[in-house]
Amino acid sequence: MLQLAPRDQDQGVSTMSEPSEWEVVVIGAGAAGMLAATHAASRGTRTLLLEKNRKLGAKILISGGTRCNITHHTDIAGIVAAFTKRQGQFLRSALAVLPPQALIELIEREGVPTKVEETGKIFPVSDRALDVRDALVRLLRRSDCQIRSGVPVLRIDRETNGFRLELPDGQILAPSIIIACGGQSYPGCGTTGDGYGWAQQLGHSIVTPVPALTPIHSPDAWVRELSGITLPDAALTVADRRSYTGAPSTLKKAALADRRASLLFTHFGLSGPAALDVSRAITRSPATSDLVLVANFTPGQPYENCLQRLREEVRREGKRQISSLLAEFVPRRLALALLELGHVDPARKLAELSKRDQTQLAASLTKCPLNVSGTGGFRKAEVTAGGVALDEVNSKTMESKLVPGCFFAGEVLDIDGPIGGYNFQAAFSMGWLAGGNV
Repeated sequence: MLQLAPRDQDQGVSTMSEPSEWEVVVIGAGAAGMLAATHAASRGTRTLLLEKNRKLGAKILISGGTRCNITHHTDIAGIVAAFTKRQGQFLRSALAVLPPQALIELIEREGVPTKVEETGKIFPVSDRALDVRDALVRLLRRSDCQIRSGVPVLRIDRETNGFRLELPDGQILAPSIIIACGGQSYPGCGTTGDGYGWAQQLGHSIVTPVPALTPIHSPDAWVRELSGITLPDAALTVADRRSYTGAPSTLKKAALADRRASLLFTHFGLSGPAALDVSRAITRSPATSDLVLVANFTPGQPYENCLQRLREEVRREGKRQISSLLAEFVPRRLALALLELGHVDPARKLAELSKRDQTQLAASLTKCPLNVSGTGGFRKAEVTAGGVALDEVNSKTMESKLVPGCFFAGEVLDIDGPIGGYNFQAAFSMGWLAGGNV
């Protein structure tokens, strides 16, 4: 069980009244930064936490639709498997010191009970991100960490014995720093990519940041007209248009990303877990015109099964309207849209469908092509893909391999996982590991 060292004084957000020299300065009071500062200070290290926003944990407050998806109902192996092989291996040491269950216990001991939803996502029972943020702030205050909010870091210079940080009201010195200021997603929360510039100045390489977990825009009018429809189960594939011919055999080879999950039609295109999780393949592509989205609206029934059922219904219930049958597969509004795309009158009887009509409808249900015009970008992205190169950071300590005393944690690193609490878990764990090694 993780425990913090007891403290006699409850420290709150304050102005700097201590000497300008610290043992460690943590930059960024998000998920990674708050746990890094908490762990460092609770070990007796003289710690200063700097946050340029007036509020701590700004991104936590808006996450999960203001509910905060803390982590996922799984073990270390499950978290590792959710990321790419390289990223998952990098996270192993961090997850070993703060696995999902330990994170949950840490938060619940602060009076915030949690719950597991059907998707495996873990939320506070209250459905209030504010409760999670406040729990983390309570931990931080008890750790005896000094906090300065509303204070941006303007510059970081490497000194002989550490680092000099320039602030609007002066300079501070520290032998160690933890850069945990996030990436570029939701820049309105203050995550404007500041850490990349500091890391580069210190000699680090940056994997080009792109938006991830961001909504997908489509120019197709029929898609936007279905705004508000949610499919609990759908499969979405981003494919290279130049390689995909429409045949199922070519989709696998042309696929750049795929995901089966719930899907939401919006006034601009698509959102929901299925769309968000494949969006990084679109933001990484040099040209959206080279891409096509292929949607399977009935992933439990692949093309051949769907076609077979249509043919059986034609033989058995020839007098039935086609719109009535398709409404058994998908919501009625989507069924009507697919019929219109296939130039099939929804009032037509099943017996009137030609073999070509049947194959076209089966294809529309299981491998429907959608055009892509872009994404919601960083402004709507939940995370950033890219960042400080992982091979330049020691995964066992989170310390830079190039600059002793400089640690990194959270989204500033080249780590991004799927929707479902995985990214928060990674950030919390990396922050805890960094704080335990400064």
